[in-house]
Order: sequence, then C-alpha cells, then structure tokens
Amino acid sequence: MLKSFLSLWKKESLCEDAWRACLTMLAESAGMFRDAVAALHRMQTHDVNIYGRDRMLNRFERHVRRDIVTHLAVSTNPDINTALILTSIVIDIERIGDYTKNIVELAAAHPESFDGGELHDEVAAIEHDVDTMFTLVLPALEHSDSDKARQVIGLHQMVSGRAEECLHDLLTGKVMRDNSGEAVTAALYLRYLKRVSAHIKNVATSVVNPYYRIGFREKPGAGGPQGG
Repeated sequence: MLKSFLSLWKKESLCEDAWRACLTMLAESAGMFRDAVAALHRMQTHDVNIYGRDRMLNRFERHVRRDIVTHLAVSTNPDINTALILTSIVIDIERIGDYTKNIVELAAAHPESFDGGELHDEVAAIEHDVDTMFTLVLPALEHSDSDKARQVIGLHQMVSGRAEECLHDLLTGKVMRDNSGEAVTAALYLRYLKRVSAHIKNVATSVVNPYYRIGFREKPGAGGPQGG
C-alpha cells in the first residue's frame, strides 16, 4: 500500500522526516513494551523512565503532524493519501506508549513479581506473540513487506482469542477464585496486552490496505499491496 507513495514522499525533506519519525516512534514503543513487561515480572532492575519516554513519543507525534500539515500547505502536488495514512499510524503508535505506561503503573501497584499464576503459560504465550509482532511490524512498515504485515495481523487474531479465553476463565471463577488481587492484575494486564496487539495490528494493516480500511481486515482476494 505505502511503497509507491513513499518513493515519491522521500523526495521531499519534510515527508522524509515525518516517515522516519514514525519508524523511530515504533522502535521506541517496542523497547518501552519490553521494559514494561520486565518491570511487571521484576526482571527490570533499573528505572525504565516510562513517563519521559512516553512524552518523547508525544513530541514525535506532534512533529509528524506538523510536517504533514506543512507538506500539504506548501507542496505544489501534495500527497493527501499518504498524509492521512501517516497521521493514522502515529496515533496508533502513541497509544501503544500509553498502554506500556499502564503496564508499568500496574507493576508499581503490584506488591511482588507477577508471573500469571494459574494462567502463566497462556500469559507467557501472549507476551511472546506480542513481542514477535513488534519484531515483524517495523520491517513490514519500513519496507512495505506485505507478508510480514499479514503475519502481524494473524498473530493479533491469536493474541485476541487467547486473551479473551483467559478473561472468560477469570470472570467465571475458573482460575484465581481465591486470589482477587492476582485476578485483577491478570485481567488488567491481559487487556493491556490485547490493546497493544490491536494497535500494532492497525499499523500493519496500513501496508496491505488503503487508508479507509486501516485497522480492518484485508478484503478477501485483495492479494497484495493496493493503491488507494
């Protein structure tokens, strides 16, 4: 979806800056997520400075918006489609930062290391899948790699399904019936993981979908990168 547009955008410095800022934000949000998970499991011994890093993402988002507005205002041939796509992408990446901040706050409120309890294996599997999504989405976006983008989208479906099954077990008392503190922590954490996954998926859909379908499933039979 983005490849043909970005080859033109990179001819203008403002567009190149906005594009690179999006990639930097995505890489930083991946690091924030990994540090937040480590903090919850008490594997992180140093200050993750999550608030400062979240503010940095916010500054990058404003930078991208400013560059896009300037491009649209001064360019003799503005690319409105790609401007809209990048505006959508930065919103999702900024929201990932917000959820990683929530995970760090959950870690601070939890009196000891959280390992998932009776849901340990499922929580660990979800964490692994979300981490893999981060690993795939950056090259998918940077190189307009539709295969990697579709892998990200498929992993989100797995994460969403697993998270909902775990939440159902918590709500019905199948697990952690006698440990309300762990149950609340698990429920919040699963929701945060699912939302991080959803925002990564939204970014990935920009590679295979036109702007108006970002965040939605790829149309059956689309087969590859589309114009829009």
